[in-house]
Amino acid sequence: MSGFSVEKPVPYYEQFYHSIKQMIFDGTYKPGERIVETQLAKQFGVSKSPVREAIRLLEKEGLVVVDEKSRVMVYEPMLKDVEDIYVCRMALESFAVGLLVTIASDEELSEINQVLDEADKAISEGADAAEIIEWNAQFHRLIVQFTQNKRLQKQVDDLKSLTHYYRILNFGEPGRSDVILTEHKRIFACLKARNKEQAAQEMIMHLEHDLQYIAKVLQERT
Repeated sequence: MSGFSVEKPVPYYEQFYHSIKQMIFDGTYKPGERIVETQLAKQFGVSKSPVREAIRLLEKEGLVVVDEKSRVMVYEPMLKDVEDIYVCRMALESFAVGLLVTIASDEELSEINQVLDEADKAISEGADAAEIIEWNAQFHRLIVQFTQNKRLQKQVDDLKSLTHYYRILNFGEPGRSDVILTEHKRIFACLKARNKEQAAQEMIMHLEHDLQYIAKVLQERT
């Protein structure tokens, strides 16, 4: 019986959570659009209970909002929300990269560099936005992960869904991915050179540039 394992089936609510989340990210559900639980339950052929639980998780992550009449609406990004989250990211991720400068192993630096190479390759080969965004996310994720600071990781993880939502806005025009990759390479160069202050500063500047770009996107929408 060695090696035998039983895989637990994924609960319905978790499947619906991921499905609805993806529909928000890919634009099937538009910002401000209402999500009707009874319609979703009918569409999926289930009771309302697992759909309601999925909605609860999405609300906790900030991707849906429940108003005073219990109507479920897709989160609509407002500039103040974006600014607040990016201020948090600047504080957390600049600290993370500064900390990593002092403790990163050569193997960890090599893994981060590999992510940059893969991102470069994806851009040059014309990969779709979703793949490039994932390499972007992986760069930031590894910097936080390699600090080995669980508290810091949790703080960043709590922002991950809205951060991903904003990343989609951040890759809105041709050439934008090249700009982001160039800034990532600057951060990595400081990390590799073990320059703590400059690495932290480059991270802050990178996130400030992201914030400025997203603010422009939101202003153009309105």
